[in-house]
Amino acid sequence: MEEIMFKDKVAEAYKQIQDSICKGLEVADGKALFEEELWEREGGGGGRTRVLQHGNVIEKGGVNFSAVYGKLPEAVKKSFKVENDEFFATGVSIVLHPENPFVPIIHMNIRYFEMDEQTRWFGGGIDLTPHYVIPTDARFFHYHLKQACDEFKAEFYPRFKALADDYFFIKHRNETRGVGGIFYDRLKPENTALSYEQLLDFSLAVGNTFLPVYSELIDRNRDKEYTDFHKEWQYLRRSRYAEFNLVYDSGTKFGLETNGRIESILMSLPPTTKWNYNAQAQPNTEEEVTTNLLRKGVDWV
Repeated sequence: MEEIMFKDKVAEAYKQIQDSICKGLEVADGKALFEEELWEREGGGGGRTRVLQHGNVIEKGGVNFSAVYGKLPEAVKKSFKVENDEFFATGVSIVLHPENPFVPIIHMNIRYFEMDEQTRWFGGGIDLTPHYVIPTDARFFHYHLKQACDEFKAEFYPRFKALADDYFFIKHRNETRGVGGIFYDRLKPENTALSYEQLLDFSLAVGNTFLPVYSELIDRNRDKEYTDFHKEWQYLRRSRYAEFNLVYDSGTKFGLETNGRIESILMSLPPTTKWNYNAQAQPNTEEEVTTNLLRKGVDWV
């Protein structure tokens, strides 16, 4: 009974995170409202997909909640190295694609996975993908992530920042997706010395970091003027984002392999992208500055 109560508690807390972020983003955008679609998964569970489009700031974005259960496919069982096939997974997943090229793309995912008392863990991450890297914004973003991590363990930020650098890396381009953030997976008492209750608190702390940080980044950049050239660069950077999500993203793979809802899974893709042949940043430009910062190991704090 304790297991069931805990996973229900996690799911309810994640629903509240979704609610508060959606309300805050509607205020920050000032025009568009989220459309909600409730869905059920064949095999067990369902979720709430919320999408916002054609706003003052956000061209397309989604804040999704899901809580699904059922039997784990063989491919996922092998990947997770588990024998059981009954699973429960709940989480909140966010991707926002802004209109203005100087407002960054942002992604967040917090999740809990459970098979039995011995096989359960928390995972997640939050990362920033600017079309144009603005160092003061990147430092602000990382500073607040470090604060959230430091409340629980001093080792969390450097450990999870390094994992984010490795995870959000586009190998075939030899560049990071953006300026990184934090990424963690399979957190449990054995590898953190924290209880499951404390790990839930950490997961919620990451979730509650999202709205104030991104609202500030919106306010800093939403009114900056931009040209058609800036938009072309934005479309190029968005294409890199799409490449990562379709080739490397573990959440996308898990959703597809567990017969997830396709519209919710591919919600993360940008509305408009371009793949111009052999597009390169010109020397001594702000585009080259951005390109040079798309690498692992940049110390933002």
